[in-house]
Amino acid sequence: MKQNKKFLIGYKLFFSLLGFGAIITEIATTVERGNFSPTNFFSYFTIETNILVTLTLLLSAIAIAAGKNSKLDTLRSAVTVYILIVGIGFSVLLAGIEGIVLTAVPWDNTVLHYILPIAVLVDFLIDRPKRKLSFKKSLVWLLFPVTYLIYSLLRGGLIGWYPYPFLNPDIEGYGAVAITVAGLLALSLVLIWIVTRLTVSGGKKS
Repeated sequence: MKQNKKFLIGYKLFFSLLGFGAIITEIATTVERGNFSPTNFFSYFTIETNILVTLTLLLSAIAIAAGKNSKLDTLRSAVTVYILIVGIGFSVLLAGIEGIVLTAVPWDNTVLHYILPIAVLVDFLIDRPKRKLSFKKSLVWLLFPVTYLIYSLLRGGLIGWYPYPFLNPDIEGYGAVAITVAGLLALSLVLIWIVTRLTVSGGKKS
């Protein structure tokens, strides 16, 4: 049991630091190049979600050491959904588009869009929440991606800059944006359903 506890703490801390290192590298590199815009940088769903990931993994490691990891069940589950949206969304919508550069350093791209989504999913599976989470109650998790989409579209319309090409109506029109947004929301619903189904059955339901 102690060995398993040490492994989980080490695993969470390693990937928390990896994510933190990738984000800091992005900031340092773009600042050095003279093209760092704080508002634009923190307007990427990838960056916002990976910040949540690094903090959640760190808090989870601390909670395990204190024997209180179950208090983070809801947060860990929601963050798992968000980072899977990042991984799947990037792979489907952006990975195959030539000339799209969303990170300043190639290895950051791999860490933030591929490694951390997989690492968080593995973390969720090997350290599954001890409470059975309700799918209906967990729909509140949609507030984050929905608020993000509204913010991105409104801000983009005002300043003419969108964090992702699939949110830019100037490229393929509002119809294409609407279809993509609907697809992302459908993906979010499916992921919430899957994640809540994977929470430990037989535990206290919330």
